Amino acid sequence: MHRIVTEVTDRIQARSRDTRSAYLARMDAARHAGPGRAKLSCANWAHAFAAEAGADKLRMADPAAPNIAIVSAYNDMLSAHQPFERFPALIKAAAHAAGGTAQYAGGVPAMCDGVTQGRPGMELSLFSRDVIAMATAVALTHDAFDGALCLGICDKIVPGLLMGALAFGHLPVIFVPGGPMTSGLSNTEKAKVRAAYAEGKASREDLLASEMAAYHGPGTCTFYGTANSNQMLMEMMGLHLPGAAFVHPNTPLRDALTAAATDRAIAIGPNRQDYTPLGRIIDAKAVVNGVVGLLATGGSTNHTLHLVAIARAAGIELTWDDFGDLSAVTPLLARVYPNGGGDVNHFHAAGGMAVVVRELLDAGLAHDDVLTVAGPGLRRFQQEPVLEGGELVWRDGATASLDTKILRPVSDPFDAEGGIRLLTGNLGRAVIKTSAVKPEHRRIEAQAKVFDDQDDLLAAFHAGELTGDFIAVVRFQGPKANGMPELHSLTPTLGVLLDRGQKVALVTDGRMSGASGKTPAAIHVTPEAMDGGVLAYLQDGDIISLDAETGALEVKVDHGELRRRTPAVHPQPQFGYGRELFAHMRRAAGPADAGASVMF
Repeated sequence: MHRIVTEVTDRIQARSRDTRSAYLARMDAARHAGPGRAKLSCANWAHAFAAEAGADKLRMADPAAPNIAIVSAYNDMLSAHQPFERFPALIKAAAHAAGGTAQYAGGVPAMCDGVTQGRPGMELSLFSRDVIAMATAVALTHDAFDGALCLGICDKIVPGLLMGALAFGHLPVIFVPGGPMTSGLSNTEKAKVRAAYAEGKASREDLLASEMAAYHGPGTCTFYGTANSNQMLMEMMGLHLPGAAFVHPNTPLRDALTAAATDRAIAIGPNRQDYTPLGRIIDAKAVVNGVVGLLATGGSTNHTLHLVAIARAAGIELTWDDFGDLSAVTPLLARVYPNGGGDVNHFHAAGGMAVVVRELLDAGLAHDDVLTVAGPGLRRFQQEPVLEGGELVWRDGATASLDTKILRPVSDPFDAEGGIRLLTGNLGRAVIKTSAVKPEHRRIEAQAKVFDDQDDLLAAFHAGELTGDFIAVVRFQGPKANGMPELHSLTPTLGVLLDRGQKVALVTDGRMSGASGKTPAAIHVTPEAMDGGVLAYLQDGDIISLDAETGALEVKVDHGELRRRTPAVHPQPQFGYGRELFAHMRRAAGPADAGASVMF
């Protein structure tokens, strides 16, 4: 193992000793309480399967017959989740064939950030993660299950499902993806049309035609944002069947993987020889593997929030310093849009996760001695699924990249360090995604232009006021202020200014996510402006220095002078689009570097 990876893992284990021990004690107590249905009274038990019919009803009356919960984020609004409509029937048939049963235990909300970007509804997005965690708990709290299959792919949904399922960590849990949509209009061409529209050089009809050609069918959006970063994480953390992440929906192979996940959930259930509970899979080594995978592939910055919150749900204390130290030794192996020209389908064709896992393990950057839903050892994820004569089998995946423009070995990476870096200084702590930012743009010192809302920045752009070199400060975008929305709608505008030759950057207590592009963006700044952070004291013209190479984020104003200023006041409370219903969550939200959760 690489020395730094070992040191980071050891210190996570050391600082988590008490919280992890308490978590495992709770999970062991839940397991030893016995199978769920065996504890139910006859009336409770009868309610649990009153609506079932035929052989399944008889089987559910047997407390020894395994029963698998289906927790699904299906809806028609998310292209990635629309294929889940078919999955319960596939799962129930597979469970019946394996001698068990499966029940749709509950649905969880699943909003599409692609629909709500730049809209008021985006202010509910981050908190939807914690709502999903609670909804997962509601689904599983009937205590009538021997395992669970979680059906989810996109942004806050997989982290929320995992956080909720970890409260039932005595159960085996497998994550079942739906796969990416086929490649449409290239992301590079789509970005060009977006930039032209931002400048007024393309019509809304042109823009809509471009977007429809890019987002054109069922499946996950094909750029490497949070949704596809989720799928990478589920492989690196051992919660998928190997190679399940990037198989297209509505294909025979995808259906076979869904059935196989059901079989495996039964095989690793309580009282089975291969019993593998979720709470034992997600340990410090699995969390480190997830962080390293994120860094090596240039994944979504959202996971500097989500992985911290997921780890806490399992009694593990992960910090941004851990991210920073691991990033310093993790090479960047992948360039997938917005970090490169190819999409996730090209990444998968080039060798995908099998190559990433092999490279990281061979370099000692990931732990092999972990539990996974497929059995002991991360090496199992060097394999990929195929159909042979209609039967699902696993074979060795590619041993080297088939396209080094998209995927490279540790010996010849795109960058010696990971795609996410930690920034610190008198402005607070922040993260920056560097994998899409050219080295010449990673350092900037310029005057601040301060905005309290993203719409104000866009209005200034259209009014021709964003001239010269500057650093845009967009504050009051943190979890306590307005739920920490993604500010992805600023990406085309800032990119246009960069293309004009201006030196520009963004500093914000909001998010930019996996769609962070070529403009340097210090995001998740904490303490946030609403919580007494220095951002609230900044004024137009203050000189800010952002240096992604040294990890510095500074305002060149004396501390005393800053604190003598009257801090900016947060805009009025949000109403409409359901935002008033989340006021209690804004008040309870923790800081970004603690996962921005209302629960942990």
